Amino acid sequence: MNPAAHELDVEGLELELLLEAMFRRYGADFRGYARSSLRRRIRNMVRDERLGSISALQEKILREPEAMVRLLDHLSVCVTSMFRDPSFFLAFRQKVVPHLFSAPFVRIWCAGAATGEEVYSLAILLSEEGLFERCRLYGTDINAHLIEKARRGVFDAALMGEYEANYRAAGGKGSLSDYFRVAYDGATPRHGLKRNILFAQHNLAIDGSFNEFNVILCRNVMIYFGAELQNRVHELFFQSLRRKGFLCLGRRESLPRALAKTRYETVDAEERIYRRRS
Repeated sequence: MNPAAHELDVEGLELELLLEAMFRRYGADFRGYARSSLRRRIRNMVRDERLGSISALQEKILREPEAMVRLLDHLSVCVTSMFRDPSFFLAFRQKVVPHLFSAPFVRIWCAGAATGEEVYSLAILLSEEGLFERCRLYGTDINAHLIEKARRGVFDAALMGEYEANYRAAGGKGSLSDYFRVAYDGATPRHGLKRNILFAQHNLAIDGSFNEFNVILCRNVMIYFGAELQNRVHELFFQSLRRKGFLCLGRRESLPRALAKTRYETVDAEERIYRRRS
């Protein structure tokens, strides 16, 4: 056997054993994630921990919960910003919000919320449209460390210029300074913006539905999932959406053709906004 191919096979086996150990020890289920992305991130963790192999990493995370926290940070894809992809938020403002006024109370789930920028962006948008007072926004993520950061809501003040540009391109009606207080190097939400937001840990791979929602956003998350896990999550979202509720995906994601035909109608194909039929 070619030595390089043999080494790759061994590493693949180590990876599968690590994922199983993570699930059995901590309930963190990454077994359905795409392997290429996982392999790259776990290799980086092995290097940063100055270990010789994935097997050595497995032993470490089994015995040291703190190492598992660090591994989750490596595996969590945290690419986010306020009003990221402004055209999506503009489409949401124009094509989704008008349909929400007929609901007596609006529940919105942001799955894969990371450090919360998307959730706070929605809170601002809904405030400007006069809906926030009768909304509850749920931001969830598998990574408890990221969720705690989202709950604190302290953002890098140096990024507020970039966020302001995104906000304006998304149809913002004022200024982000209306919603954030900047002091030293941090920007924090002004009083009231957190009021109707709840952040919690949730694992899309193993956890079930926890409410019935008018809107679910899961943008640029499922691109890291394998086909089986994607199917599971789509079923979870369908069961969690109210009739005529909205599902919002990322631009690099698409709704499976069978679901598009039978379960959803397309609201905005480019921005990946769909509406449950019944």
